Amino acid sequence: MDRFIATVAAISRLCGVAAAALILLAVGIICEMVFVRYALNQQTIWQTEFVTYSLIFATFIGSPYVLLHHGHVNVDLLPLHLGPRGRFWLALAAAVVSFAFALLLAVLGYFWWDEAWSKGWQSDTVWRARLWIPYLGMPIGMGLLSLQYLAEIFALATGRALPFGLDPGEPR
Repeated sequence: MDRFIATVAAISRLCGVAAAALILLAVGIICEMVFVRYALNQQTIWQTEFVTYSLIFATFIGSPYVLLHHGHVNVDLLPLHLGPRGRFWLALAAAVVSFAFALLLAVLGYFWWDEAWSKGWQSDTVWRARLWIPYLGMPIGMGLLSLQYLAEIFALATGRALPFGLDPGEPR
């Protein structure tokens, strides 16, 4: 169990690095686009679309890393007022529902990607980007997010993680 949790955590960290690299690449492309447009007075064809797809891809790929570090939006009003047992069950229920949702998005994203791949979809821009490439971010990102949620569920159920990161002895 520890090996699974550690492996998923390592994959999630790698996803964070990939997401950061995509964001840095997008920033670099934006700088290049500004230079080409205003200094060289030339048209830009692919830059805006590439940056958009990169940021969307980075969002999906980076989501397991964000979950690993509990960086998602979390309203802790209810967990703060529950006892240790209530916190546990609420955290477990939230993780299971989130896992199911992420898994559903991964499966549906795969079907969407497969349709784009098999039908040769391209964007309606001058660049004519093959859409299976940016669409691949959703099934990969949500699939890896599902794995991270599964690791969170295992860690919570086996006592390796605290519900909502709150100490069970913390007063209500």
